[in-house]
Amino acid sequence: MKLEDIQILIQAVQDSDLVELVWETNGARLVLKKAGACVAAPAGGSSVDTQATAGELQPNQEADPDAREGRFTILAPMVGTFYRAPAPDAEPYVQVGNIVEIGQPLCIIEAMKLMNEIESEVRGRVIEILAENAQPVEYGQPLFVIEQV
Repeated sequence: MKLEDIQILIQAVQDSDLVELVWETNGARLVLKKAGACVAAPAGGSSVDTQATAGELQPNQEADPDAREGRFTILAPMVGTFYRAPAPDAEPYVQVGNIVEIGQPLCIIEAMKLMNEIESEVRGRVIEILAENAQPVEYGQPLFVIEQV
């Protein structure tokens, strides 16, 4: 794949409502995600089966008991390094017990020297912070548990 082709795909993702694009060709796989895009899934749910936009989030009534209580797990939308604060000497974006709004920053994931601010897709109270500051995270790894209020 040529650099120009990749640039065209990046521009297409930026100009659209897409959050993620997976392109496979000649044995190569390219995954593009919008910065700040976040996947929210009911606690205990699968990130693949329960991806949704903020307007579609509903607890899965047949899933784990936490889901019935309106708890959602915020998953890492990319591989990178998890940071709880915007700078080493700054206060963390959120603490356990804080109320967060849709669109409020929760953390940063650094990927390839780019800082990607991860925003909440649900309104609620932070119940758990599951990732350690300055540690690597994987795509789909649970980061936060938020209880809808």
